[in-house]
Amino acid sequence: MNIIVKEELKAYIDPLTPEEHEALERSILAEGCRDALVLWGDVLVDGHNRYGICQKHGLPFQTIQHPHFKSMEDVHLWMIDQHLGRRSVSDFQRGVLALRKKEILTERRSRKLAESAEQMASQTASGDAGAADAAEAPWDGQAELPPVPALNTREAVARAARISAAQVQQIEKIQKSAAPELVAAVRAGTVSLNTAATVAALPVEEQQAVVAAGKDEIKQAAKRVRQSKAKPKEGAAEGDEKLNSAGLPPVTAESATEAQIKALQARVAELEAENAALRGQLAALQG
Repeated sequence: MNIIVKEELKAYIDPLTPEEHEALERSILAEGCRDALVLWGDVLVDGHNRYGICQKHGLPFQTIQHPHFKSMEDVHLWMIDQHLGRRSVSDFQRGVLALRKKEILTERRSRKLAESAEQMASQTASGDAGAADAAEAPWDGQAELPPVPALNTREAVARAARISAAQVQQIEKIQKSAAPELVAAVRAGTVSLNTAATVAALPVEEQQAVVAAGKDEIKQAAKRVRQSKAKPKEGAAEGDEKLNSAGLPPVTAESATEAQIKALQARVAELEAENAALRGQLAALQG
């Protein structure tokens, strides 16, 4: 059997750790390769580790063809869904996979929209009567549109990955700003998502130095970043304390309203006093 192993597909999902690979090898040596390898034609889609172990030890294995693949995108989406359902996949890995799925679906939808627009323009330009009628008819914005991707919000991505929306946001920060060394530490489980997302705010060189210093230094760096972000709030609180020591209450929406009411009441009292004095002067003149 001619099985083609594409490095693109082999590396598409995070590889097993050495411990996980050893456990799988022991299981196959003891019980054989129980699960069939999934193929698309001659291309190996699922079962790269099992295939490698069987080849190494000359063990037999079964294969099945997946009947619904039409493109490499279909293969990628299937691989993502398979791994999203596995318990051994970490929160970070599931979040990355769900975001990758969202990207594929978004690109696919954009491509189909562009193809539909080009097709309609071509038919209209060629004088197709049906296309002309369709162009004149009111468009409700729904006909012939590809389905809306199910992962078009952060909450939807979180549900697909079985993590929180806040964790999805942290993963997005890590993907955008984290140094490769910090990403590797997250994948290995050395640091949490929250800590890694916080440290990712530092310059890349500083991130690399922090990771090289070890787990404790990573936590300390995250603590320093959080403290630096909290300083403006602490400064505002100190300002309020100074006002209080000077005998002035902190300015709030409620206190400002109360002050305005008191000022108006005092002004009314002054005007009433002036009015009474004028009436007294008028009475004296008339007398």
